[in-house]
Amino acid sequence: MHGGGLELALVFLLAAVIAVPLFKRFGLGAVLGYLAAGAVLGPYGLKVVRDAEPVLAASEIGVVMMLFVIGLELSLARLKVMRRSVFGAGGLQVLLSAIALGALAMFGGLGWKAAVVVGLALALSSTAVGLQLLVERKSLNTDHGRLAFAILLFQDLAAIPLLAAIPLLGRAAASGTGKPAWMAVAMAIGAIVAVVIGGRYVLRQLFRMAARMAVPEMLTASALLAVLGAAWVMQLAGLSAGLGAFLAGVLLADSEFRHEIESQIEPFKGLLLGLFFIAVGMSIDLTRVVSEPVTIAVGVATLLAVKVAILFGVGVGPGKLDRREALQLGAVLALGGEFAFVVFAEADKAGLLDAAMRDRLVAIVGLSMALTPLLMIGAARLIAAHPPKKPKREFDTIPDEHPQVIIAGIGRFGQIVARLLLAQRIPFVALDANPEQVDLMLRFGNKAYYGDPSRPELLRSAGAAHALIFINAVDDVEASIRTTRVVRRMYPELKVFARAHDRRHAWQLMDLGVEVFRETFASGLEMGREVLVALGVPREVAVDRTQRFREHDERMLASQHLIYDDEPALLEFARQARTELEQLFEADVMGEPPSAPDDTRPL
Repeated sequence: MHGGGLELALVFLLAAVIAVPLFKRFGLGAVLGYLAAGAVLGPYGLKVVRDAEPVLAASEIGVVMMLFVIGLELSLARLKVMRRSVFGAGGLQVLLSAIALGALAMFGGLGWKAAVVVGLALALSSTAVGLQLLVERKSLNTDHGRLAFAILLFQDLAAIPLLAAIPLLGRAAASGTGKPAWMAVAMAIGAIVAVVIGGRYVLRQLFRMAARMAVPEMLTASALLAVLGAAWVMQLAGLSAGLGAFLAGVLLADSEFRHEIESQIEPFKGLLLGLFFIAVGMSIDLTRVVSEPVTIAVGVATLLAVKVAILFGVGVGPGKLDRREALQLGAVLALGGEFAFVVFAEADKAGLLDAAMRDRLVAIVGLSMALTPLLMIGAARLIAAHPPKKPKREFDTIPDEHPQVIIAGIGRFGQIVARLLLAQRIPFVALDANPEQVDLMLRFGNKAYYGDPSRPELLRSAGAAHALIFINAVDDVEASIRTTRVVRRMYPELKVFARAHDRRHAWQLMDLGVEVFRETFASGLEMGREVLVALGVPREVAVDRTQRFREHDERMLASQHLIYDDEPALLEFARQARTELEQLFEADVMGEPPSAPDDTRPL
C-alpha cells in the first residue's frame, strides 16, 4: 500500500477494532493500542503503509479539534485564574527541563546551538497523548490533571518562539529567507486579534444563522469551519494551529451554542485523534531501535527520568501538590511531544542536526509516548502500594453531654438529617471515620468527631447508652452493616434508623431489626410525581398514585425480605408484583375503584 485514502481508512479501522480493545482489555489504554498498531503496520514494520506523511498531515486536525473542545470547557475567567499555574509552573518546568536536557545533549557531543534546540524540544510534552490519558483515567479534573493542562498550555505557547529561533541558530539564517522579527511579531498579534474578534462576534452570528435554518448539517459545517478557520489563521501567521482552535473554543465557551458545538465536533475529534496516534506509531523508526538498542533505551530512560524528577519538584513546589499527585503529574507529562517531530525536522533543514541524530531523537520521543501509559500504570501501583498514613488519633474525645441522637456518617445523606436537627435545636453527636469530612464539618462551625462508629469504645464515649435514636448514615455498605450489628448487640433498646443504598442493602439491615430508609427512593418518587403533573395528570391524582405506589413498593420490600437469598424466587416475585401494579393502575384509569390489597398473597 502507498498511503492512499482507502488503505489508510482500513488501517485505522483495523487498529480501532482489534488493537484498541485488546490493549484496553489488559488495562494499557487506547493510546498505546493506536501507537502499537501504527508501529507494526507502518513503514518501519510490516510496511502495510509505506508513507506515513499523509497520515500525519491528516491526523493533525484531530489534535486541533481536541484543543478546541478543551477550550469550550474553559472560559476567560477561568483562564485568568489559571495564569499562575500556566506561567509559573509551566514556565519553570520548560526552563528546568530545557537546561537539564540541553546540558545532557552537549555532554553527548552536540554543539551548543543544537543542544539548545534539542533541550527545548524534549522539554515539551505531547498534548494529545497526555490529555487523552487523563481523560481515559478520568483524571483531568484532579489536582494533577489541572496542573498538567496548565503546563501543556504554556508549552504550546513556548513552541512558537522555538520554531522561530531554529533558522536563526542554523545556516538558514544566512539565506535571507527569514522574515524580520518585527514582522513575525506583528503577524502573530494580528492573528490573535483576528481569532478573538472572530470568536466573539462573527462566529456567534454564524451559529445563530445556522440554527435558524434548522438544517443539522449546516450546524456541523459551521462547527468545523470555526475549528479549522481559527487554526488556519494562526498557522498562516506562523503560530500553532492548535493554539488558534483553543482560543476560539475559549471565546465560545460562554455562548448558548457551546454544548451543541461540542456534540458536533466530538465524533470527528475522536476519529482523527486515533489517526494521529497511529501516525506517531508509524513515525517510530524500528530499524534504528533494533540497530542501536542501547543508545535508544538510554535516551528514553534519561528523558523520562529527568522530566519525572523535574515535574515532581514543580508539582510539589509552585504547583502545591502532595507527593502522590506530583508523582502522577510526572508520569503523565514525562513523555516527549509531537511538536518535537516538527522541531527536529526543521533543525535538520537548518543544519543543526544530522539525519542519524534526528532519527534517534524521533525514535526516543515516539517510544516515550508508547511507554507513558505503562509509566502511569506503574505510578498508580506504586501509590496504591503505599497508601496515605492513617491519622494517629484513634478517635476524638467526646464531651459527656447525653445527646438524644447519634449520627454515624456525615456525608451528603447524614448532613441533611443533621441540618434538620440543628434547626429544631435537638442535640446530637456526629461521628465519621473520614478525618477530612470531620475537618470540613468543623470549619463550617458544626460539631463532629473523628472515629469508627462500629467501635464499642467510641459508641460508649459518644453516650449511646443514654441516647434515644441512632442514625446510621454511613456511606460504605459493609461498614454500615458492621456498625448496625454492633449497635444492636450493645444497645438493643436503642431505636436505629439506617440509610440503605439499594434493596439488597435494605434487606440486610432489616435482618438486624432496624428501620430502613432507601436513599434515592423518596427523591425518585418526588420526581416521578412531578413528571406525571408535567404530562397533564391532575396534581391530586398524581399525589394519590405516587402514595399508592409507595405503599405497594414498601409491602413488596417487606415480602421480598423473606426470600431475598433465593434469586429465582425473587425474580418471579418481582414479575408478579410488576404485573399486579400495572393492573392496579389500569383499573384506576378505567374508572373502577381499586380493590384493597389481599394481604394473604405477595405484592
